[in-house]
Amino acid sequence: METITPDEVIGRVEKGLFIAGRWRPATADAAFAVYDPAMGRALCEVADAAPEDGAAALDAAYAAQAGWAAVPPRRRAGILRRAHDLLLERVEEFAPLITAEMGKSLAESRAEVRYAADYLRWFGEEAVRIDGTWKVSEDGTARVLVTRQPVGPCLLITPWNAPLAMPARKIGPAVAAGCTMVVKPAPQTPLTTAALAGVLAEAGLPDGVLNVVPTTRAAEVTEPLLRDGRLRKLSFTGSTPVGRLLLARAAGTVLRTSMELGGNAPFVVCEDADLDAAVDGAMTAKLRNIGEACVAANRFHVHAGVAEEFTERLTARMEALTLGPGTDPATDLGPLIDERQRRRVADLVDETVAAGARVRTGAVLPDGPGYFYPPTVLTGVPAGARITREEIFGPVAAIRTFTTEDEALRAANDTEFGLVSYLYTQDVHRALRMGERLETGMVGLNRGYVSDPSAPFGGMKQSGIGREGGSTGIDEYLEQKYLAVDMTPTTPAPRGTGVVAEVRAEPEQGR
Repeated sequence: METITPDEVIGRVEKGLFIAGRWRPATADAAFAVYDPAMGRALCEVADAAPEDGAAALDAAYAAQAGWAAVPPRRRAGILRRAHDLLLERVEEFAPLITAEMGKSLAESRAEVRYAADYLRWFGEEAVRIDGTWKVSEDGTARVLVTRQPVGPCLLITPWNAPLAMPARKIGPAVAAGCTMVVKPAPQTPLTTAALAGVLAEAGLPDGVLNVVPTTRAAEVTEPLLRDGRLRKLSFTGSTPVGRLLLARAAGTVLRTSMELGGNAPFVVCEDADLDAAVDGAMTAKLRNIGEACVAANRFHVHAGVAEEFTERLTARMEALTLGPGTDPATDLGPLIDERQRRRVADLVDETVAAGARVRTGAVLPDGPGYFYPPTVLTGVPAGARITREEIFGPVAAIRTFTTEDEALRAANDTEFGLVSYLYTQDVHRALRMGERLETGMVGLNRGYVSDPSAPFGGMKQSGIGREGGSTGIDEYLEQKYLAVDMTPTTPAPRGTGVVAEVRAEPEQGR
């Protein structure tokens, strides 16, 4: 297999805007730098879209919408399947690209490529299963025909923490449903989205169906689009505060919205838990994606009877990890995305320790370049500490204890968020009982990983609206249309009267 360096991969990726099937510079040739979080150095410059460029992207999407909606589902499915196959053929090209601009290890980046490809395949298979209904009306005078058709042009706003999987999770169902798109990737990780756009074009996606506009001026570029009546849907993955702002702006045109927002996942370990499985699950749920994931375990609630043993085991596993650049095969944990995020994590930890928490490992910023933060375990975390109320988005496990099931549930549900929770117990009745009472859209039962293209991904409360993935994921991109087909019996007009209209028989009394 050909060995490709990150610099070679970056050199092959288009750096412009992708509008109406061609790569072009931004207005006034504006550009911004993309940085390597492991070294803090600039990797390259990418076109920086202006409001005029966003408008051009929506123009292209709108112009392509009618033609794309008319394309047969099997053809749309074929494009997604070809894109899936191309991604799997190019794992060793995409993985270094993801690692270079996001920081995660090559092993995790390879896994993300396969995960993203799975979404394209899944929704390709869903494209040919878009169905409707046909039934007799209650009074028998009509037939009720319900069809599902594309929502229309969509604005898809994607985050930096999964620069391939998150665009794929939105683009896949949009393509399958017959919608056109404007994609605004996060400015920290635009290169992977550009590479994905190239793969989809190579797979046969028509010009104008997918348009990509990286920008550092997000509000200036997206606000005019949200006010434009031609845009029919907004899908956003990101923080809850930004989601609230976008929902307010989308209200002006009553825009269809999907929101995958923040999380504050509780990780509950009961006294009867298999501690080997619980620690394995904790390592996955906490450290996958360097802890920079909305599904990352954020608050550890451990029964007092097993808390010390669990903590010791978790601390030993954390201490054994190797921190370093994601391109190094020996690296277990890469850098955080930027200095701002590293400083935020460090401040949360420092504040918690100052309030009385005990550091079991970590909590010391390493010397040298890059935005690294060590795996950290804290115990004795005070109730109500900010670290228990906000997403940490870093490799920090904050542990508190409980003694009763009700106490654990109250603590787990004491948050405005409701994306995912994790529960470890060997009692099936307790698992079902607590699983039903946990106020989250997803629950990992004795499992530290819940993401699956075949399952509905999404949350309750202020963690979002709608679902991505699963058999319902494509519904977010389809509108239902009801056609009332008249079936009233008719009799022809009498001969010789010159009356053209038909005479309708009266329906039976009471029908």
